[in-house]
Amino acid sequence: MNRVLITGNGAAAWGARLAATDYVPAFPITPQTEIIETLSDWIARGEMTARMVTLESEHSMLTAAGAAAATGVRVFTATSSQGLLYGMEMVYTVAGWRAPFVLVNVSRGLSAPITLEPDHNDVLAARDSGFLQIHAATCQEVLDSILIAYRLAEDSEVRLPALVNLDGFYLSFTREPVEIPEAHLVREFLPAFDPETLRFRANAPESQAVAVLGGGPYSYFRYEVHLAQGRALAAFDRATEEFQAAFGRAYAPFEAYRTEDAEILFVMMGSFATKAKAAVDALREAGTKVGLVRPRLLRPFPVTALRGHLAGKRAVAVIDQNLSMGKGGILHAEIADALYGAADAPPILASFIGGLGGRDIAPEEFYEIARITREAADSGETPPPRLLYTAAELREMRKLQTIAEAEHHMAKEAGKS
Repeated sequence: MNRVLITGNGAAAWGARLAATDYVPAFPITPQTEIIETLSDWIARGEMTARMVTLESEHSMLTAAGAAAATGVRVFTATSSQGLLYGMEMVYTVAGWRAPFVLVNVSRGLSAPITLEPDHNDVLAARDSGFLQIHAATCQEVLDSILIAYRLAEDSEVRLPALVNLDGFYLSFTREPVEIPEAHLVREFLPAFDPETLRFRANAPESQAVAVLGGGPYSYFRYEVHLAQGRALAAFDRATEEFQAAFGRAYAPFEAYRTEDAEILFVMMGSFATKAKAAVDALREAGTKVGLVRPRLLRPFPVTALRGHLAGKRAVAVIDQNLSMGKGGILHAEIADALYGAADAPPILASFIGGLGGRDIAPEEFYEIARITREAADSGETPPPRLLYTAAELREMRKLQTIAEAEHHMAKEAGKS
């Protein structure tokens, strides 16, 4: 293996290259563009044998990806933020086609207002589409997750498109040492796409159709996708076991960091979880038994494994980098569902919203989360949901509002004269 210093976007490009992708339909959008530029350069220089086509939109890009995958071509593509939303019609459609390919999403907060920095509302908008979802926290994990995602997507028991997510700017442009596997070893782990898995028999119908159907047949086909998601849990275990044997890196459905004797757990996804790791170490040194659980698989969601890991803890603090308007944190709701009815005395479950639009989460905020959660465990009362936001930030917003109001008043007065 070669060890190189590359960005998260570069690692994603290497994942597509090592997977021997045949076709790359593309449409550039910040902060995903570096992935497409890198692949384009390799293809132009003859270092990667693939066909790249720039489409007129993300909608067309995903249509082309699904159509090509349905014919047995190994497909890779990538998008971000508004681009994912623009193609959302086809996100649902290609999952219904059972078209296996890999889509990388480089997360970026959604407008309005506009931001170039990350949170998870874009990728979580696709949560219920039928796409498999893997969330990466490091550059190495980006590359490895793409190879694992192809194994999942093309598994004959699954046959669904897969989405690999990485945080824009924080991970997409962060350079980290990454081990690039030898191509021949990747070929052993990920053989060429076998189009035989896409052939259907009359006595074994599968859901791959675009016909207009009534409620009965429609329900059948949609439920087939749901069942395929369930089978992906076992397929993930098989793939990651072989991956570890081939490359020495282990990937469970979720990462558990210093959880064995923990009384309080942080739960969060993505690259910001590396900040939580540092906070766990600092809190441990101060005598607080804290650990971290970071889900890699969001769909399918590893309910049973997570439930067993969270059971017996005093309290769980879910830190969501998203906000479902009118409800709260999406991951918090997923964890609450996993814990419901799991034990006579489930842990206190606290909800924190942080990192929206790429807002940093300071070490002191993790310490405060731990304090609030520990006090809730002591009292036995669930704390109200909280947005991570400092008094200094609120003062700055009030100042900007005052300036805007003053400018509006002056403009109004000037218009009268």
